[in-house]
Amino acid sequence: MTSKFSSTRRVFMMHTAMASAATLLAANAQAQSMVAETDPQAAALGYKVDATKVDKSKQAKYAAGQVCSTCALYQGAAGSAAGACPLFAGKQVSAKAWCSAWAKKG
Repeated sequence: MTSKFSSTRRVFMMHTAMASAATLLAANAQAQSMVAETDPQAAALGYKVDATKVDKSKQAKYAAGQVCSTCALYQGAAGSAAGACPLFAGKQVSAKAWCSAWAKKG
């Protein structure tokens, strides 16, 4: 009877450890830092955290209403404040931001 209890306990402990590790990984993935306008890649693309502040004289491609959340590259969930973008690996962009790589969804 003791060996069956030990086996069950061992399985429980392994499952608990795996669940804890998965939780930590998920929390780390969600805690990605935001892209800063001063980041070299962001600066090269004319990234602005607030699309309404894009200098139209420097960014002729910009048009009102273009924001990251409406870009084909944006990977955030609908309605989210920020999301991933493949141009800025490991960082998130604001849903209300803009950069010169903006491309219409769909």
